[in-house]
Amino acid sequence: MSIDAQELKRVIGSGLLSFPLTDFDAQHDFNKSSYRKRLEWLKSYDASALFAAGGTGEFFSLARDEYADIIGTAVGVCRGEMPIIAGTGYGTRVAIEYALEAERQGADGILILPHYLTEADQEGLRRHVVTICKSVSIGVIVYNRGLCRLNAETVEKIADECPNLVGFKDGFGDIELMMSIRSRLGDRLAYIGGLPTAEVFASACKAMGVSTYSSAVFNFIPRTAVEFYNASVNNDTSTMDHLLKTFFFPYLELRNSGQGYAVSIVKAGATVVGKTAGPVRTPLCDLSCAQHEQLSTLISRLGPQ
Repeated sequence: MSIDAQELKRVIGSGLLSFPLTDFDAQHDFNKSSYRKRLEWLKSYDASALFAAGGTGEFFSLARDEYADIIGTAVGVCRGEMPIIAGTGYGTRVAIEYALEAERQGADGILILPHYLTEADQEGLRRHVVTICKSVSIGVIVYNRGLCRLNAETVEKIADECPNLVGFKDGFGDIELMMSIRSRLGDRLAYIGGLPTAEVFASACKAMGVSTYSSAVFNFIPRTAVEFYNASVNNDTSTMDHLLKTFFFPYLELRNSGQGYAVSIVKAGATVVGKTAGPVRTPLCDLSCAQHEQLSTLISRLGPQ
């Protein structure tokens, strides 16, 4: 059985989070056996929960039947050991269909990803998130990113109306907005850092009361990801500075060299460490051979994972 919403809130606020890659084969079809092995590997490390079919899991490229298989596989592999939070998104009715499927598959919660294309005012966003929350009984986290930019008043209204809204994931890094939300809602929600390569922002987010974050690099350097998270928790600035200088800042430079590389570079990293998840799906593009070599050099500095 899925954990209840308040337990999910406790879990997501208690440790490092990550979002597994979705495995594709050479024909770009879902590779279930490879995905299962990936989850078996990742769950052996010290993460609190995993986001299946999230942004780094290429939610935006998945067919609906694949989605059910992906969430069901993740739940089956991690049941009783690590909570699975399933991504959902697009327009309200489509997002509800995905959310209900995630609940049927046994997911412990859902992450509402930004809706597609169309701008919306605060009342429209409020109705969108509330309707999705009310469609399921499991816990819900909303991702404030892209077109879904909720202000503090709107988040407070949603939280008042939806007891199962238990998490707020920040993808903007707007200090004024984040402090305003924390001031209004206090401990009502768990707060998660959701900027790409969140380690770079960990110290600043911690100062704002954002206690944890989701790590993309956990997909290919899980030992280092956990080491950095523990250093952040323990205010070990020496370890954090060393890893930022030797890996994360050069990694950012490579990531920023192409559009959509926040996902592509993670798949490349998995390939480098012998845990390939296959290619990315269009409209994303894979890294070039030369970029793969650069990434391999960076990863080699970190030692065995």
